[in-house]
Amino acid sequence: MARALKDLLASDHPLFLMNVARLERAAGNAGIDVRLIGEITDSANHIMRELGLDPTDSTGVEIYKALNALVRRDEARARQLLGAQSYILGSIGTGPISFNILDVIENDHHDLPYEKRVTSNAKRRLRTELVRRYAEHERTHEDMVHNLAREIGLLLDEDDHYHHIDEAINNKEETSVQQPYILAIGDIFTDAFITLGDDAAKIIKEGDAEWLAVPFGRKPPYERVDIVKSVGPSPNVAVSIARLGYRAGLMAWVGGDDTGREGIEYLKSENVATEPMIIEEDKATSYWYVLVYKADRTMLVKSEKYRYEWRDPETKPDWVYLAYLGEDSWPLHEGLLDYLNRNPDIKLALQPGTFQFKWGAEKLAGLYGRSDIVLMNREEAMDVTGLPYDSVKNLANGLHNIGPKIVVITDGPNGSYASDGARLLTIPNYPDPQPPFERTGAGDAFSSTFVAAIAAGETIETALAWSPINSMNVVQHTGAQKGLLGKDDILRYLAEAPDWYKVTETND
Repeated sequence: MARALKDLLASDHPLFLMNVARLERAAGNAGIDVRLIGEITDSANHIMRELGLDPTDSTGVEIYKALNALVRRDEARARQLLGAQSYILGSIGTGPISFNILDVIENDHHDLPYEKRVTSNAKRRLRTELVRRYAEHERTHEDMVHNLAREIGLLLDEDDHYHHIDEAINNKEETSVQQPYILAIGDIFTDAFITLGDDAAKIIKEGDAEWLAVPFGRKPPYERVDIVKSVGPSPNVAVSIARLGYRAGLMAWVGGDDTGREGIEYLKSENVATEPMIIEEDKATSYWYVLVYKADRTMLVKSEKYRYEWRDPETKPDWVYLAYLGEDSWPLHEGLLDYLNRNPDIKLALQPGTFQFKWGAEKLAGLYGRSDIVLMNREEAMDVTGLPYDSVKNLANGLHNIGPKIVVITDGPNGSYASDGARLLTIPNYPDPQPPFERTGAGDAFSSTFVAAIAAGETIETALAWSPINSMNVVQHTGAQKGLLGKDDILRYLAEAPDWYKVTETND
């Protein structure tokens, strides 16, 4: 039965069969794998019969189309039939088919062809269920089970961020096909985080500048290296939105190398729609090195040159979230603006990056004028508006004057602000449970949470209260995505917040 599990999980790890056999022996050959496969088979057959299909001769395409048709025709019935089947996959010669309600909804909503079907939610739940059954067996040791499972990809760090999927399934608001779809657009990278200790690095100050120094011509030790796939402001935003339980897609540019393919697979595992991704086969995927020293980081960057040709996405988004793009991407901005003008119902959130600031507000006037939300820090707002530092209200009004309906300005340790043109609201930073571990992605966590909340119909007050919580948790981990929270976690932190953590109106 280990081979059946391998097929359902589409695992190509060479040790998969051996490690599952070792787990089974540790459990005294209790037949855990056999029973689990039996349950999956019985459940899949039951569902197929309810769909009017014969389990003995139905093809994968027939099953897939029947599941999608059920969601489209009667979502309530689909939830009733599939709601408890979070880890059920059908074993078909052309690969596994998911009976998980979230996978089925996504497949139908995005009108994905059979060859591009989503199965990530069911696979994640099956991994979790298999590990749980072995870990809880009276004859096994939890650490041993986790070590064997982690070695073959059954236990992934990112799985910790997904809470009981059955809770989300029972909450129609969280998984409904009526949710707004947010398409993030921007560059994507793989980051190698190299953590340095005091024995390998120090900070040298020269006037107003600080330099990270390592011994020249020597071999200083590093403490650890963490490879983080599919990062950058827009990928971070897409993953954050998906973790919050909302619908997210990503349009980014990768090369035809292993790094690009692995990045796309990672995004799929995070429930981010990858249909808009653009692969330039003759290019490499951008790869950055991040030197982490204490709570700050120094990035060694090399962004690949892509063609940045605009393509209308197959699935029309409700929101576009535009963030950092390379210096050669101006033609894409023109194509995006044309697309937005052709689709006036699509809303735009703009989180400008390095080159977008360099181009200036005049060149970006069309996009600023089309924006529903613009997000930046206080220094960036000064750069865009040309106004002095002393008044956030004046900075916000200056940004409103170039178009955006909602303006969000972050101000480091002083907290954050949001303006709708009539009111300027502020909130302090959420208290850190311990000193920040590493600050990468804090701004992306904040901005994505704010936009997702507004897109989902929450008030500005609610969006502003949620956002610092996600930032707080991100800086407690390495990289921009590991600490991203689900909506339930944010609500829990909000319920536990000190009395002083609240949104207030200000005239600052």
